[in-house]
Amino acid sequence: MELLFYIAGAVAAISTALMLSRLNVVHALLYLIVSFLGIAVVFFVLGAPFVAALEVVVYAGAIMVLFVFVGMMFNLGQNSVEAEQQWLTPGIWIGPVILSGVLFAEVVYLLQGGSALMGAVTVGPKEVGIALFGPYVIGVELASMLLLAGVVGAYHLGLLKTVIPEIQHDTDTHEGRADPSRDLVLAGADKPAGTP
Repeated sequence: MELLFYIAGAVAAISTALMLSRLNVVHALLYLIVSFLGIAVVFFVLGAPFVAALEVVVYAGAIMVLFVFVGMMFNLGQNSVEAEQQWLTPGIWIGPVILSGVLFAEVVYLLQGGSALMGAVTVGPKEVGIALFGPYVIGVELASMLLLAGVVGAYHLGLLKTVIPEIQHDTDTHEGRADPSRDLVLAGADKPAGTP
């Protein structure tokens, strides 16, 4: 079982190093997903399947989708479309596919009852909940306030402020349309404003 732990840790470390060395954002995101999956396998081997599932759902799932959506929102025009076609060549999939294949083989071996997990006790959702809302409740509340501040900040940063020009009605604006008798003339009309 220690061998599976070290293999998953090595896959996570290699994919993280490859993620940091990529100049292209799309390539880096692919390796970051593999890194999160490797960390999830490490948690599973250590006897924390609930934390492993959270790692896959929250990090490899939701946060990566968020990164992809932010990348899509830039909308840089036709040049970015051509650049993306150059980035998504079949060669970039080789590294992530090989590393993901190693992790997939480990998970299949573990699920078929390969051997006992490294951790002495399996930590389930009930134990995680008791720990989070027991001795660590202050940390959970601080993290929730930090996330709320991030949501409010993202809302204000992403808020599109449109400037609506207001029409100013001063006495100076009608002076140019006044006739010589000093009666104001309606716009588009040929008679003074005071006449019926």
